[in-house]
Amino acid sequence: MTQKVRWGILSTAKITTDRVLPALKDCNFTQVDAICSRNLVQAQKAATLLGIEKAYGTYEELLNDADIDAIYIPLPNHLHVEWSIKCLEAGKHVLCEKPIGLSSKEAQILLEAAKKYPHLKVMEGFMYRFHPQWIHAKELVNQKWIGDLKVIQSFFSYYNVDPQNIRNQAEIGGGGLMDIGCYCISLSRFLFDAEPLNVASNIDYDPVMKTDIISSGMMQFANGVSSFTCSTQLVPYQRVNIIGDLGRIEIEIPFNAKPLEPAKISLFKADEQKDVFFDITNQYTLQFDAFSKAILDNTNVPTPLEDAVNNMKVIEAMFASDKEKCWKNINGA
Repeated sequence: MTQKVRWGILSTAKITTDRVLPALKDCNFTQVDAICSRNLVQAQKAATLLGIEKAYGTYEELLNDADIDAIYIPLPNHLHVEWSIKCLEAGKHVLCEKPIGLSSKEAQILLEAAKKYPHLKVMEGFMYRFHPQWIHAKELVNQKWIGDLKVIQSFFSYYNVDPQNIRNQAEIGGGGLMDIGCYCISLSRFLFDAEPLNVASNIDYDPVMKTDIISSGMMQFANGVSSFTCSTQLVPYQRVNIIGDLGRIEIEIPFNAKPLEPAKISLFKADEQKDVFFDITNQYTLQFDAFSKAILDNTNVPTPLEDAVNNMKVIEAMFASDKEKCWKNINGA
């Protein structure tokens, strides 16, 4: 029998019940043994629905379960660092949803805490990087199929005006940049394999909820530029274009690739176009198995925490650029 990592899920958040847990049933190295909520009935209901053995009514009970190896954290953004550290202190590996925290300072605190537990793995959950469409796109960029990478354009939006939704609560890290703009920033750093030198942004805020609702940003890299728009109050849409001096790659559904349909990217060079399709897969399944395999083999996680810190630095610089109406250096200048 294949050895598996025993997981506990910290909360019954919608992303957990609707997207993540169904995907984990197909994992090779991951099994979910427990779920918790601050409402025991809610935890029990989720456990019954999803076939999970144990349900707890407090987060602490889950962390004290000696049979759990790793914890997945889909809590609101302001709780990510606090509970990641508590999981480490309880001897658990941690996969925490993006963004890793509310600031680069918070992310750095987690990074320093993680260094005290070198035997434990910690990673920020950017699941898109594990989908074959992104792996192939990255390979094409590295192989210079498009020539030299010069420009990245990305767009990510949805429509949500519910003031009770955590994504619309500014005080706990809501807003478009933290929720989905972080993807546009992450993929740009991923493809350029570098940190941006300077950034600029223009941000519109909801007058009542005070969250950023339409954010457009630009990142200057040493060898090119990336621009994006993200929004929590526009028609749902997403797309990424990766452009070089010889070709272009267009990713049709870059972030929420459909788990029950083949993914497609389109390649353009000269007067030719070719569509590349990928077998049906679930990027959450791939992410959890990659993390679990790192635990079982005691190897480095696919994306180190330093990457999470650096992504937060760019997000902060975007907010600062809009506030000060100027380009901002990533180091704060």
